[in-house]
Amino acid sequence: MADFEALHHAILTGDATTAKSLTEAALADGADPLGLVQDVMMPAMDEVGRKFEANEYFVPELLLAARAMKGSLELIRPLLAAGGVAPAGKIVIGTVKGDLHDIGKNLVAAMLEGGGFEVIDLGVNVDPAKFVRAVKEKGAEIVALSALLTTTMPAMKTTIDTIAKAGLREQVKIMVGGAPVTEAYAKEIGADGYSQNAAAAVSLARGLV
Repeated sequence: MADFEALHHAILTGDATTAKSLTEAALADGADPLGLVQDVMMPAMDEVGRKFEANEYFVPELLLAARAMKGSLELIRPLLAAGGVAPAGKIVIGTVKGDLHDIGKNLVAAMLEGGGFEVIDLGVNVDPAKFVRAVKEKGAEIVALSALLTTTMPAMKTTIDTIAKAGLREQVKIMVGGAPVTEAYAKEIGADGYSQNAAAAVSLARGLV
């Protein structure tokens, strides 16, 4: 159990090298891959989220923890897939058309991966039609839209409308976020949920699926 505690600590403190080596060692010792994710790694990321909400952690700590989690997940994900274990859900994420900011979006994507979701990251300046294609091709259950400028916020509504016109609105939940976005705006444009930060996005996504 000591190694599991060390893995939890390595992710919590953003020590990617240690987290990866401990994951390799645990798997070599016959640890259950799903158990590692559910009982050790996800609780570590949940604690990271709590610390962020309590202003004990800030964006750098969040990014380091997410990177450590991602490195460990890269070792475990193929084993889960081979064992027929499905992710918590599939999420297509991107910064909307006209917006080239990606730090916030990248952070949310990393936290969602840490929360057990399969994340399809479309990048920045994403055309609404590209979101539609990704939903169709990947069978996503959630679309996550990011905007960091007030001038690009209307592209969120355009994207939601495009998804609806493609006949996919009943198939997916849509969550939105970004510095200028508010809960009121999310409701106004017909989104299913709003998150004010990366840590809260994981809880929101879990609630939507």
